[in-house]
Amino acid sequence: MEEKTFTHEELAKFNGENGQPAYVAVSGTVYDVSGKDAWKGGKHHGNVAGKDLTDVLYNKSPHGDKVLKGLPVVGKLV
Repeated sequence: MEEKTFTHEELAKFNGENGQPAYVAVSGTVYDVSGKDAWKGGKHHGNVAGKDLTDVLYNKSPHGDKVLKGLPVVGKLV
């Protein structure tokens, strides 16, 4: 199966609102955060789904990339 690719514009549609799943990109990989209570409604501590959050995760988050473990990967950001 071919891996799904997302442009920034396509990723923005997956913001967790109006029945859409919530996806975020980190280091070029797109993750589905829809199943995480912390991302209910597509928002988490001032961050919104549908965006590339690489800078936020590595430079501002106290969690680092350990929060990515176990998240479903849905594709790549191109």
